[in-house]
This record gives sequence, structure tokens and C-alpha cells, in this order.
Amino acid sequence: MLLVTGGAGFIGSNFVLDWLENSSEPIVNLDQLTYAGNLENLASLRNDSRHIFIQGDLGNRELVSQLLSQYRPRAILHFAAESHVDRSIHGPEDFIQTNIVGTFRLLESACAFWRSLGQEERSQFRFLHVSTDEVFGTLSKTDPPFTETTAYQPNSPYSASKAASDHLVRAWHHTFGLPVLTTNCSNNYGPFHFPEKLIPLMIVNALAGKPLPIYGDGQQIRDWLFVNDHCTAIRRVLESGQPGETYNIGGWNEKANLEIVRTICSLLDQFKPKSDGTSYSAQITHVADRPGHDRRYAMDASKIERDLGWKPKETFETGIRKTVHWYLDHPDWVKNVQSGAYREWINQHYEAQS
Repeated sequence: MLLVTGGAGFIGSNFVLDWLENSSEPIVNLDQLTYAGNLENLASLRNDSRHIFIQGDLGNRELVSQLLSQYRPRAILHFAAESHVDRSIHGPEDFIQTNIVGTFRLLESACAFWRSLGQEERSQFRFLHVSTDEVFGTLSKTDPPFTETTAYQPNSPYSASKAASDHLVRAWHHTFGLPVLTTNCSNNYGPFHFPEKLIPLMIVNALAGKPLPIYGDGQQIRDWLFVNDHCTAIRRVLESGQPGETYNIGGWNEKANLEIVRTICSLLDQFKPKSDGTSYSAQITHVADRPGHDRRYAMDASKIERDLGWKPKETFETGIRKTVHWYLDHPDWVKNVQSGAYREWINQHYEAQS
């Protein structure tokens, strides 16, 4: 049995689906179902007894302790997080509460449970913390990619909160002996991505005939990782990672934001051409850059390849085609996820930036 936090979110739900497709081992899925948590992501598991969904707050010590006592998982996989930089600028307190306080309380519950186990179970138990490359700050065009030993230099409330959670996880290992694993991933994309992030927002806005808002000059560079590749990497780290170690997970795909958006427009021109024959790229609009916008992220994922034999299967070209096709094939999911609150937030944010 595994306990997964945030398993109704983008990466978490993809992991749950991938795990249950490849394993008979059940999952207890704890998710508070905030704006980005969506049970529709897990609709295919509705009648699957291996998926036990619990709506609740990971910071609720009583609830988490009860779940640990009842289900006795061999591992906790901690995906749950507030993760959108723009939201952290406008409302940082939620990020402090979820990413820092929530992780602290989860660690306390996990540590108490781990100590209660017998010697063999204790030796096999793992706490896997899923983090981000944004904790490392920003790079120039000529800087080498981030490694696991790169100094932390977070530049947004979001990345600062994730950096703090990383440090807490490290401390619980070194101080209390909790067998932890930490992964720092690059930008994910793929199915079930909540449409406020760059790639799904551009697909959804393009199809709706809306502007495609690009921050500044659009030359901010990110390393892009197809979410299914991320899931297989986490499986490998859980299986064979060494307690106390950190593993960078990247796609080896550095792309500028403007290039990403132009690629999406080109694919949509092929897959769903506009009736007037014009390109979706005509909808690209540049807006004022956001405060503290990191210029470049790049991940050196050679450690996980060397030590655990993992490397991504998807190139950006194959992954983005699959992603665009998925959104075209799932209009009902897109329609349902776009609640009134979501549309209101997007409109308010980008109107303020333009």
C-alpha cells in the first residue's frame, strides 16, 4: 500500500493512473481538492478497489495519523503543493501554509508512524518528497544546468516555500533518521494539466479564439518533461533510490516560452485548422513581464540515469504532439475544469499584466 498526497492534481493523478496501470499495489489518495485537484482526472478508477480516495488536508495530523494506522503504507509519496508562481505573487500565504506547514505536519505524522514499525518494516519504509527545479533560482544562457548540489536561490514565494519544504525533509532525515527521498523536477506538461500553466493555457485559449499571453519577450527558457516520464522516474526512485539522496528529473528539453507557443500554434494549424485559414499564431500577445521572473531553468539529470538507469522516453516533439491531441480529444474535461472562479482569476490576472 502507498499513501499519496495530492493525487488528484496534475502530476499526482498521472502518477496514480500510471501506478495502477502497472501494479496491483493499492493507493490511498489524500487530496484536499482545492482549485487544481480534480477527481475527474481519476474517473477511470471510479470502480477500482485499488484506489482509495480520501478528501482531506495533509496538515490534519489526526486524519493523517489515522490513515497511516489504518492502512499502514510502505511509503508516502508527497505530491501535494501549491505550485503556480503567479498565484504565489498574489496570495503567498496559501503557499506558506500548504508547502511549509503542511509538509512539516506530514513529516511529523510520518516520523511517528515510522518509529512505530517493526525493524524490517522500518528499514523498507520511504518518504518521497516531490519538488521542483525552481528552488535553484535562475541561470544565464551560458551557465551549466542545475545539479543536485547547486545552491538554493529561490526567487518567488512559490519557490521559496518549496525550498523550505525540501530543507525540512532533509532535516527530518539527518536529525530523526526518517528514510526520505527528494526529487527535483523540471517543468511538466501533458494530460490533465490545469489550464493556467503555459502549455494548457495556450491550447485552450487558442481554440477559444482568445489572446495567447506571453510574458515580456518570451525568451524565458525552461526544461520540459513529459509527465509520464516523470512518473516512471518517481517509480525508479521509490524502487531503488538511496535514503537521504536527491535526484534531479529533467527532460533534456530546453525551450524558450515563445518557441513553445509557436509550436503549439503550428500543431493546432495541422490538427484543427481555423475555418478562415489563418494561423493560431496571430493570437500571440505580449504582456508585461511578471515580477522576479526567472530567465532560465535547466536540469542535469545525469545522476538518476547513472545511478538508477532512468532517462526520459519522450522528446519534446513527441510529447507536445501527444499533449495537444489529448486536449483536442477531451473537450468535456476542459469545459468542466474551467469553473467560473478559474475564468475570473485568469481574466483578472492577465488584464492587470497587459
